[in-house]
Amino acid sequence: MKRLTIIIFSVLLLITLFTGCSSKLTSSEKQVPDLTGEWKQLNSNSEDSYQAATISDDTIEIYWVSDNGDTKSLYWAGSFIAPTTADKSFTWDSKNDHSKTDSAMLASQDDTKTMTYQNGVLSYEVSIMGTTTKVKLEKQK
Repeated sequence: MKRLTIIIFSVLLLITLFTGCSSKLTSSEKQVPDLTGEWKQLNSNSEDSYQAATISDDTIEIYWVSDNGDTKSLYWAGSFIAPTTADKSFTWDSKNDHSKTDSAMLASQDDTKTMTYQNGVLSYEVSIMGTTTKVKLEKQK
């Protein structure tokens, strides 16, 4: 009788352990991405010149960076709308803060800029002297 009780208890314990483990492995809840922090351009043609962004609260600021980070010039200062769902992609229209960009020589004078976040990459278009390119940034750890 004692032996049967130990066997039953052991089987129940194993079932409980395996059921708990398997449910944890299969139930991967998607989380809303946190975009706040520092971002750096992935697709720059130069190692010492690129764009970098800082997202905090409800603002995004993007800079032209050169001289290995020694020189920074404002490109964009605008609104940031954080994602509220865990969708695969997220897009928002950032409104330019002209009080910051109007006096910056290399800043965009556009009223809005469409920003997209997808698969860990933040992207937007930059136009200079008739040439438009898509800039892609990744969050820095």
